[in-house]
Amino acid sequence: MWSSNVKTGAELSISSIPVAQLAKEFGTPAFIMDESDFRNRCATWNSALSTAFGSNAGSVYYAAKAFICVEVARWIKDIGIGIDVCTGGELTVALKGGIDPAKIEVHGNNKSVAEIEKAVAAGVGTIVIDSLYEIERVAAAAVKHGVVQKVLLRLTPGIEAHTHESIATAHEDVKFGFSIASGAAWGAIVQTRKHSSLELRGFHAHIGSQILETDSFEISAQRLIALLAKYRDEFSAELPELDLGGGYGIAYLPGDTELDPASTMKALAQIVSAQCAAHKLSVPKISIEPGRSIVGPTMFTVYEVGTIKDVTLENGANRRYISVDGGMSDNLRPALYAAEYTALLANRTSTAPKISSRIVGKHCETGDIVIREIDLENDIVPGDLLATPATGAYGRSMATNYNHVPRPPVIAVKDGKARVIVRRETEADLLGLDI
Repeated sequence: MWSSNVKTGAELSISSIPVAQLAKEFGTPAFIMDESDFRNRCATWNSALSTAFGSNAGSVYYAAKAFICVEVARWIKDIGIGIDVCTGGELTVALKGGIDPAKIEVHGNNKSVAEIEKAVAAGVGTIVIDSLYEIERVAAAAVKHGVVQKVLLRLTPGIEAHTHESIATAHEDVKFGFSIASGAAWGAIVQTRKHSSLELRGFHAHIGSQILETDSFEISAQRLIALLAKYRDEFSAELPELDLGGGYGIAYLPGDTELDPASTMKALAQIVSAQCAAHKLSVPKISIEPGRSIVGPTMFTVYEVGTIKDVTLENGANRRYISVDGGMSDNLRPALYAAEYTALLANRTSTAPKISSRIVGKHCETGDIVIREIDLENDIVPGDLLATPATGAYGRSMATNYNHVPRPPVIAVKDGKARVIVRRETEADLLGLDI
């Protein structure tokens, strides 16, 4: 839930720096990021993949959509893993951070011609094709730039993953990929093979996000490997790669569990090996895309309390509304997915009794709720600090300027030192695009 260098004792601190000190220096709201924890999580997933699959280990691709900035891209370059991008903007950040284009995988269900051309010209390692239109577009871009572009086909294996509907991506009724069951996947294979400027390396599937069990991954692997066998039987050749996506869940609330990298990769390796043996296939290179499970726990958000209001409900019960200086503009997930978070008083210790509270933002929106129900100390007052853990994934990435609120900064902390890696927006920034 909290990153490894956070201490939650008398006063919340990270790498021995009190959060109150960070709030005073950098202001609130702010995203506070544990750089060492981020690096360690990247290394842990990379090690787990290598240990489980040995010589058949492909790449760990960090999912940029969870959170990316130029400095984080530099860390990824240093660590040596790959990155998965899904827009031209994410590609620009990855390249600016110095990531080797050969370690970049490009996703997206509606890549523009300009984005495809930019990716091919940059020399990206893999483009994941998501529609019949993209087969033609990527092939044309490869011809234009005189290269043979390596591609994967994104497939939908027809799985109802155990997660929120809006972040489940592998059942039939979704915008992503080619359906295996309907035959669309096979049609895409045939079309891709018609282009000498494309090298079909294998298949990709991503079944959803915030998944906390491995059954769905196993079913996905089974269906993809069965299709690899059909390809082998039809074309007398084996495809060498399989990207099984990500979506590995993390702990948001006390008592939550998260998928352990080593045991998750071990289970995946067992099912892949068994299925390949059953179909008399060589085990392909296996790649994964852990984004949330790397960055999610490495970051927390610190807010300052602005106002407090006690409300008597129709049933006679009381609820305390605690308003903070951020809200749905820096954490859209509670409104979008009914995502749940926890929080704690960060700047001091309190022995006061706890009461039913609701943490809300400052936006002119009833649904601007950070935490719907939480018991917090009844002596919290304006000026106190509240901290919400596990906001690294999709907090800053989905941040908006709703009500013309500037987006918060990202502060990286490592070895007792803090520095800005994404500065706070200003009102001048908000006016910068107006003509």
